[in-house]
Amino acid sequence: MRDLGGHKGRGMAKTIDWKLVICYLLLVLIGWANIYASIHSSEPASIFDFDSRSGKQFVWIITALCIAALILFVLSPRIYEGLSVPIYLFVLALLIAVIFLGIEVKGSRSWFAFGPVRFQPAEISKISTSLLLATLMSQQGYKIGRAKDFIFTAMVILLPMMIIVLQSETGSALVYVGFIFMLYREGLSGWLIFLVGMAILSFILTLTASPYVAILVLFAVASLCIFLYSGRFKWWLMACVPIITLFAFMPSLLDMCTAGILGEEGVAALAAAEGDFEAAGLARPFTDRINPLYILLGFIGISIPFVIYQAYRERNMFSHLAVISLIAGIVLVFSADFIFNDVLQDHQRKRIEVLLGMKEDPTGVGYNVNQSMIAIGSGGLFGKGYLNGTQTTYGFVPEQSTDFIFCTIGEEWGFAGTTFVILLYVFLIWRIIKNAERSREAFTRIYGYCVACCIFMHLFINIGMTIGLMPVIGIPLPFVSYGGSSLWGFTALLFIFIALDRNEKKYF
Repeated sequence: MRDLGGHKGRGMAKTIDWKLVICYLLLVLIGWANIYASIHSSEPASIFDFDSRSGKQFVWIITALCIAALILFVLSPRIYEGLSVPIYLFVLALLIAVIFLGIEVKGSRSWFAFGPVRFQPAEISKISTSLLLATLMSQQGYKIGRAKDFIFTAMVILLPMMIIVLQSETGSALVYVGFIFMLYREGLSGWLIFLVGMAILSFILTLTASPYVAILVLFAVASLCIFLYSGRFKWWLMACVPIITLFAFMPSLLDMCTAGILGEEGVAALAAAEGDFEAAGLARPFTDRINPLYILLGFIGISIPFVIYQAYRERNMFSHLAVISLIAGIVLVFSADFIFNDVLQDHQRKRIEVLLGMKEDPTGVGYNVNQSMIAIGSGGLFGKGYLNGTQTTYGFVPEQSTDFIFCTIGEEWGFAGTTFVILLYVFLIWRIIKNAERSREAFTRIYGYCVACCIFMHLFINIGMTIGLMPVIGIPLPFVSYGGSSLWGFTALLFIFIALDRNEKKYF
């Protein structure tokens, strides 16, 4: 970052982005009011009662404002770039230490306890990672397309992410995926985002449909990309579409052939024996022994050498990358069962199963989401009124002051209230990106995009899980959910950017 000290600049009123500050204050106050709404029926009535969550949140708000003032008026913005490496390493040490020295909360060992105060290092790791990314990527000569620079950048993101996964904090780790949007802004190919999306789709299709369907979709997409890039879309329509269609209907065709060979009586006997040919007294037809998955894999295996040879002749590196991506996707498909059953924890598997419709569990892991959607839906257009929400008052939704605070807003403020809150976030993110784009310093721009990505991911995941579009992974709504670590972390994250932006505006 350029040293701008030693020159008389513009005053505070003209350099601080007060629109961002006001937006922040509105979200904090909305959160405080709704934290009280979520607990007022079971705890002391006063919002300032320091034994209740609303009273404690008031203390967190005051301390968060002190942190904001310290960042804006005391600390020099020039220190962040110079201290980004030691800050990052210190936070990494905290993330590792909490696994061994922290306390376990709901199956996650990610909290330090200091008497009545709890602290979660994962909340500040977003700040340290953002600062180091801004430092690394703002260096002269940095190019994200260069292998060495890309690997260093990926490691900065993946190291804290992997440690947080070891803490069983999948939700906090998922936030780091949002940095891909910042990387795209700084020159990363959009194909990487596409590949991440395809990986997620393949994982879901493997779980909900079958590996056969997932691999067929991967083959269809890879072949389409190769032909489109080569300008031969018509050839794809004439050659690949019929083959893909044939493979799509192959399982059904084989079943029809098997049924035709067995006849009506044989099919009835097989059904009565629950698919056991030996118990039904039937010989297994050759059509039932044909596994369409092996045929599909064999066809792909035969096709790959021809694609590689043609790509080599035309010096088409894209086709090589498409083939590698297809092979990686197939490996992921066959690894999905291991990841789902052996890597994910039991409660995480159950949440994904409920989300994807693989199981119905309205009284178990799906209870929170069902009650949350009931609360939001019952709010109607303008809500039931502040402190009048029945789902809220009678405590039907667990964790309603933390992870599910949005359903309190939905029930008591209705569609109008939730829309207003979402628009505040949209404005906040838009304003951060706008200021980042106007910045003359690459460090400020990159850090600003990191801030926007973190807030967006928290917003997307939190609201998504409260309305049943995302699995319940325990992630707070920025500035609104109850909790000191979350509020302090997001306050510091945002106000460091405001301070960096202010420092530039003082002299330009």
